[in-house]
Amino acid sequence: MEILEEKVSRLEEMMMRLVYIQQKTEMELQSLAKEMKEYKQEVDKQIREYKQEVNKQIKEMNKKWGELSNKMGTIVEDIISPATRPVLEKYFKCNIEKKLVNVEVNEENIHTEFDVIAVSNSCKTAFLIEVKTTFRGKFIEDVFEKIEKFKKAFPEYKDYKIVPILASLSMDENTVNILTKNKIYAMAYREWEYLDILNFNQL
Repeated sequence: MEILEEKVSRLEEMMMRLVYIQQKTEMELQSLAKEMKEYKQEVDKQIREYKQEVNKQIKEMNKKWGELSNKMGTIVEDIISPATRPVLEKYFKCNIEKKLVNVEVNEENIHTEFDVIAVSNSCKTAFLIEVKTTFRGKFIEDVFEKIEKFKKAFPEYKDYKIVPILASLSMDENTVNILTKNKIYAMAYREWEYLDILNFNQL
């Protein structure tokens, strides 16, 4: 009987130790899970802060680059031209087969310059992009005059649809509204992140 009681006592002791070990393990696992959760939250926070800082630096860099290009008179080559093909193909779903930059025309009765001409033969469309640093005077009339001059200078595109676009580094809402009323697309930076057509859905 004593032997049996001793065995039962040992068994109870072993069970108690097992329960203790199990409880200790669970506590350690809970503590580890909490630490891992806190670590993940901290890492996520650092990643968010890093992304915000990178985006802020990109905006500042784009703005400074734009201001520098504006001062140097190279806004067309440095800023507008590289964005032309991806922006037009994204919105108009047309392949741009030809792109001309700073096209000067000196012919009889035609003396003018086109900032950017993008042509889609597959869509039979010619995009005329005029770049402005300020919006004063008759800038709307200037766009329509360029369209007429384009028709005369490039008769090979007489059957093409002509899409006028006015581009700038930045553009206020009032200017965008004026362009929209005159059926002219407005291209400018969104929050200094990327060049975009600001009134595509309104036309």
